This record gives sequence, structure tokens and C-alpha cells, in this order.
Amino acid sequence: MKTILIVEDVELNVELLTQLLEDDYTLVTAENGAVGVTKAAEVRPDLILMDISLPVMDGYSATRAIKGDPALGHIPIIALTAHAMAGDAEKAYAAGCNDYLTKPLDEELLFTKLAHWLGQ
Repeated sequence: MKTILIVEDVELNVELLTQLLEDDYTLVTAENGAVGVTKAAEVRPDLILMDISLPVMDGYSATRAIKGDPALGHIPIIALTAHAMAGDAEKAYAAGCNDYLTKPLDEELLFTKLAHWLGQ
């Protein structure tokens, strides 16, 4: 079973993602960007869902740290964020995110992107 790291500080969002994904994936969670970087190194997930507005270390910085590590840089990162203004997707891509989803979450689009990045 593929492993997804969910880096998200809002418990309600973590619960929603868990309900959607727990039957098909092993899930690991991190409540801020710094913990997300640590857990990415420990767990070596197959994919990361990265919120952008996070305490301690934001999603941009966490993504740059993960992508800058040769052992982790290959892991696809999907930005999952309420930042939906013009230019926000470009900022996520510039930080190293491989893909971008806005909140509120489009469940069908989430599953399409997961299938694409996880080769399913």
C-alpha cells in the first residue's frame, strides 16, 4: 500500500483527508512544516499533500527543504491550499511542488491527481 504524508495544521482537514484516503493508502500526518520535513525523512512517503499556510515552517519552505534533499527530492508534492489567487499556483510550483489543489477540496480531482502521481 502506498504511503501519503499529509502536512496540515487544521484538524478538520486532516479528518476529511483521512476519511477519503485511509482505505486505499497508509497515512502519516504532520501538524506543521518542520514536522513534515522530519517525517518525510523518516517515513519516505510515496507522495506528500502539503498545506501552504502552516505554523513553524510554511509549506513553501518545507517543500524547498524536502526537494533540496537528494534522498527525498523525487517525492511528488501536491500543494493543498486555500491560496487560490492569481499567482498562488506559480508560487507553489516555484517552491518545488509538483501539483496544486485548492480548498475546498474537489474530491474527484484529488483522486485523479493521486492516481497520476502514484502511477495507479
